Amino acid sequence: MGSVRTLTVSRLLIKRKHFTWILLTLLAFPAAALAAGGDGSSSGPEIAPAKVVPLAPLQRPVKRFHRLVDRIAADIRAAERAAARQRQREREEQFTELPGGVSMAALEAIASCESGGDPTIVSSDGTYRGKYQFDYGTWESMGGSGDPAAAPEAEQDYRAALLYAQSGSSPWPVCG
Repeated sequence: MGSVRTLTVSRLLIKRKHFTWILLTLLAFPAAALAAGGDGSSSGPEIAPAKVVPLAPLQRPVKRFHRLVDRIAADIRAAERAAARQRQREREEQFTELPGGVSMAALEAIASCESGGDPTIVSSDGTYRGKYQFDYGTWESMGGSGDPAAAPEAEQDYRAALLYAQSGSSPWPVCG
């Protein structure tokens, strides 16, 4: 066991001795080659100046690709807008007829008093929202979801008509 270790250590010492000489030789030859070629009389291969490649032919496919991407993105945006308009129309059509024989005139009078007819208005404390100043609980009890002030005006009219058919004008004590 001891001889193996001695043998390994002696090999490392030998390699280190040679490593130093090899390193110095490798460093000296490139320096000598650079010093010899410094006067321009070198008989070795010469390096020609770089040529500038015209970029226009390379840029045409890139520009074509960018135009294609822009056109596809515009088509996608247009399709998304059309789909959103269609969803909005379908949602508004769902609420065109008022339930319970409630007249639009009665609802307009309430809305005018409650919010000035603005379907996006929110009370100063944030409790009452939309054209008929629904709170979230009443809105949800009438089948609404989300923020009443963010709902389309036709849906607000429909939900207010449902509430009016169920409870009369009592949910709007001041304006009903």
